[in-house]
Amino acid sequence: MAEPKSKKRKSTHSTADSTTTTIKTTTTEIDTSKPTAIFIPKTASRPYTLSLALPSSILTNAQSHDLRTHLVGTIARCAAVFCVDEIVVFNDGGAKSFQSTEMLVHILSYLETPQYLRRHLFPIHPNLKSAGVLPPLDIPSHYRMEEGGLYREGVAVDSNEKGTIVDAGLKRKVFVDVVVPKDTRLTLRFRNTEEGAGRGAKEAEHIHAEAVSPDAPRLEAGFYWGYNVRTAASLSAVFTEAPFEGGYDVTFGTSERGEDIVGLRERVPEFRHMLVAFGGLAGLEQALKADEELLSAGVKEVREVFDFWVDVCPGQGSRTIRTEEAVWIALSRLKETVEGNGVKK
Repeated sequence: MAEPKSKKRKSTHSTADSTTTTIKTTTTEIDTSKPTAIFIPKTASRPYTLSLALPSSILTNAQSHDLRTHLVGTIARCAAVFCVDEIVVFNDGGAKSFQSTEMLVHILSYLETPQYLRRHLFPIHPNLKSAGVLPPLDIPSHYRMEEGGLYREGVAVDSNEKGTIVDAGLKRKVFVDVVVPKDTRLTLRFRNTEEGAGRGAKEAEHIHAEAVSPDAPRLEAGFYWGYNVRTAASLSAVFTEAPFEGGYDVTFGTSERGEDIVGLRERVPEFRHMLVAFGGLAGLEQALKADEELLSAGVKEVREVFDFWVDVCPGQGSRTIRTEEAVWIALSRLKETVEGNGVKK
């Protein structure tokens, strides 16, 4: 491509001799062949989390294995784009719920795992036969070789009484001074970014690092570090088995029968853990009908379970909005609320 010509702008100044001054400006050509939207933490720490709850029945409407795989990939991409920290797959009483739950969790977990770790953690399985054609999540934890920072994901490959040898996708293995079982996934913290990229301490056989909590990149440096996946036997179990102390402090249930999601930010309190739940073909109402705990507690309408009962797209042109579409719409419309109302310290 030819270099762009410099643009010239003429400016005439009224002086005694009426001279004309020519100002030259140059333009810098941007290389658009590579992504430029690199994740940069907005704060030194991000204490709040964002969780999604999805019904296992969403796969039943996909007519082939490839279509089911594509559906899961669409949701995983959405979770990555909007920095979702947790995805809960719950049984809403739909047909073939166990098989659907297993496939959803399997593919979601596979996509969240850095490519260089997958051969250790995911043996060949029918659920993953089409996963190779899905677009990568390309999140901050998915470093290429020679890339890196203070944190990196790895997997234990060997150990002795002194510690564990970890494969972190670098040319050299990493050593941590704790003993963990083989094939355990670890989050590593390095002494500096050079060692995190595999370039430091070249005279040593192994690069030394510290095994830390998977939440450390988010809590210590504000990084988005992927999502955790868990299952729930029912809608009520989404809440009762929450991994956070005190559970979720702000919850959204989505339905075309809810109120407009626009303008809710002023009513949403500051939160530490937000949950956004979606229904399947029959909505979240189906999940209530299949939930003995909620029914025995006297819950008459599923909206009673949530702090906010919202319609993510009022006035929709199509008769239906598929769950994988609703996730994209809801998170895009909640982005300002999530970032603005999440606790900062």
